[in-house]
Amino acid sequence: MPIARHPIGRVLLAALLLCLASPALAGSSITVFAAASLKNAMDQVATQYEAAHPAREVKVSYAGSATLARQIEAGAPADVYVSANEQWMDQLDDDGLIDRASRRNLLTNTLVVVTPRDSAASVNLAAPGQIAQALPEGAYLAMADTRSVPAGIYGRQALKSLGLWTALDGRIAQAEDVRAALALVARGESPLGIVYGSDAVAEKDVRVVARFDADSHDAIVYPAAVTKQANEPAARQFLTYLGSEPAGRVFTRWGFSLAAESS
Repeated sequence: MPIARHPIGRVLLAALLLCLASPALAGSSITVFAAASLKNAMDQVATQYEAAHPAREVKVSYAGSATLARQIEAGAPADVYVSANEQWMDQLDDDGLIDRASRRNLLTNTLVVVTPRDSAASVNLAAPGQIAQALPEGAYLAMADTRSVPAGIYGRQALKSLGLWTALDGRIAQAEDVRAALALVARGESPLGIVYGSDAVAEKDVRVVARFDADSHDAIVYPAAVTKQANEPAARQFLTYLGSEPAGRVFTRWGFSLAAESS
């Protein structure tokens, strides 16, 4: 007897068709690629989301925005991408790898100079060569990679804007992402570092000694989007949650600001 005609077979077939037809049941795991600076906040938001949606599991991979974008270009299975600048999101958009309609500006950030918490160092960004003068002989300024990582790119822009870049030639320890640069300062391996304001909130072993004016570098914007290969509608639901009030409270608690408008 064909399985579809047997009572039990009809039940099993109906259940199978329901699973195939129901997006909510088609897949419960969401993979998020997020800029390294988001780790503390995004971990908490993901946990909060899972508590509100027990059928969902959120897996987050953190790295520099450039690294993550290149992984997506290479076919890595990301559902949602959150970058620390617009450049890498633009590149994935140009490559046809994100759903352009889903893209939105999620957060903004600030740029600061930090030192180990027990350090007596002070920095006046208005003084010529001040950062270089504050570095002991043989010591290096910790920054994320200034060629490809957003925090490093913003930092280079700020230093050039203030005329401080040339004096630091050869005295910068470039890390793979901003959290790696932050760790160098927190461990006392670098006496100074340039990171995001949110990083200083996340790391108790550093303190802020200077803040860059917003006009010294491009606006620090975190765009987010669903990828073209995403598990929908789970990915869209999570992206919507990232812009919700509960998620916003978490992000602001960790030193971010909410973007004024979405794109």
